[in-house]
Amino acid sequence: MSLQAGLSFEQAPPFSLPLRFFLTAPLFLLTAAILIVWAPETLASRWSPQALALTHALTLGFLAMVMLGALMPMLPVVAGATLPAARLVAWFSHVPLTLGTAALITGFLTAEPAAYGTGIALLAGGFATFILAAAISLARAVSGVTVVGIRFAVTCLGITILLGLVLTLLRAGWWAPPAIEAALSAHAAFGLLGWVGLLIMSVAYQVVPMFQITPPYPPQLSRWLVAVLFLLLLLHAAAPLFFPAASYLIDTALASGILVFSLTTLRLLSQRRRKLPDVTLDFWRLAMASLITCILVWLPAQFFPAWAASNIYPLLLGVLFIGGFAVSVVNGMLYKIVPFLAWFHLQAQLQARAGSIPTMKEMISGRGMRWQFRLHLTANALLVTATWRPELVILAGLLLALSALLLWVNLLSAAHLFFNRGGRFF
Repeated sequence: MSLQAGLSFEQAPPFSLPLRFFLTAPLFLLTAAILIVWAPETLASRWSPQALALTHALTLGFLAMVMLGALMPMLPVVAGATLPAARLVAWFSHVPLTLGTAALITGFLTAEPAAYGTGIALLAGGFATFILAAAISLARAVSGVTVVGIRFAVTCLGITILLGLVLTLLRAGWWAPPAIEAALSAHAAFGLLGWVGLLIMSVAYQVVPMFQITPPYPPQLSRWLVAVLFLLLLLHAAAPLFFPAASYLIDTALASGILVFSLTTLRLLSQRRRKLPDVTLDFWRLAMASLITCILVWLPAQFFPAWAASNIYPLLLGVLFIGGFAVSVVNGMLYKIVPFLAWFHLQAQLQARAGSIPTMKEMISGRGMRWQFRLHLTANALLVTATWRPELVILAGLLLALSALLLWVNLLSAAHLFFNRGGRFF
């Protein structure tokens, strides 16, 4: 199914609704870069206030911002169901997510309970609004592997938010729940492997063959992998409390599933029928390589306790998974989603001849995208190296800042061209 065939103009949300999410996200990526430059000790410990602020700037401010924005036009395409009251949902999720993320970052950096409270209240309200609307849409949806996967991912998002609420109350000093270590582990697992990982996998089943012109994913893999990984995440969360002896087997199964997805995606990308250079292909390859490297970093920790207990190990995993894998995929997808939406809405609004409307490739400069990928790649390589060579942290942060700024400029150029060609945002 092509995107155009799967989305009618009546179904499509106004361009302004997802665009506000997409244009906000690079500013939080820039915020993360500024945090790295301002406080190089950010990468010294994963539990430092600066590291927690950085992590949530990336996961909430960048990743979640883009993912929520992308689901708005994606649900009509892959699920055949739009978000109810899409305009209200956009306002009551985007504004609280933006302000709430900023407040939570402030709370981490200042240890002010009021900032924590404000942040968690805004984030809970914003996410609850979107999750409720998405649940209604998904309940009406035509089931398929991508729809089922999105359901699991949104469920993981809900669990992540609930666990985050508990942990924020703990950090603010308002409540000390039992099993804190298990709650921390589950919050990270459901947020990163569940919400981020499962959503990317589910969307990949649709967009990798469609945009990269590859063969489809193997039916058995696409039908079962996300469901199995979701079940394993539930077992991973329960194991420390009820059957700790099984934790190793559960984690090994999770790692194996992630490795299978990564290798399969790389194999499909190598079989693409379109041989023209495409920077988004490079983002996907970087993402899959980073995911495989995560497994290679994780594996020795299962046999060498000293490596597992080192300070470098969790930081390296975080840089590889969040920066190398998740940010790379989302960054690359922005270069497909935004040009398509701009082109689609221009075509639908102007009812003009195809020759009078810019093509998707003309929406964003290929040179601009290529330079931004180079900055992103170099920044990630330096961040990985900086986990044991701290003198590189500031340079990595500066390059990440340039990458974020260029991403923002590239996206703005598509919005500017859309407006100049007579498009209406609302």
